[in-house]
Amino acid sequence: MGTPLIAGIAVAAAALAGKYSIQAWQAFKARPPTARMRKFYEGGFQPKMTRREASLILGVRESTPPDKVREAHRKVMVANHPDAGGSHYLASKINEAKDVLLGKSKSGSDSAF
Repeated sequence: MGTPLIAGIAVAAAALAGKYSIQAWQAFKARPPTARMRKFYEGGFQPKMTRREASLILGVRESTPPDKVREAHRKVMVANHPDAGGSHYLASKINEAKDVLLGKSKSGSDSAF
C-alpha cells in the first residue's frame, strides 16, 4: 500500500524538479551576455597627461617602482612601435606616460603632437 504512494511522490518531485530546471535554463539563456574580459578605459587622451592616465596607458599602478615602469613601457612599446606598424602618436603618448611616471619632465609641450 505504501509503495505506490512513495512512487507517486517520487514522480511528482521529479516532475517539479524538471520543470524548475527548464525554467532556470531558459532564464540563463535569455540574460544578456556579459563581458568576460576587463573593461577598457573609454575616452581620449587628456590635454596634459596625469599620473592616472599614464598608469592606465602602461597598465601599471601609479605607485609602481621605476624598474617595473620601464619593463611595462618596453612591453607596450614593442606592441605599438612605429617601425612595427604602430602609430607615431601612440608611441609618443607611451613615451610621455613613462616620463610622467618616472618623474622626468620635458620643457615645452607635453607631446610631440
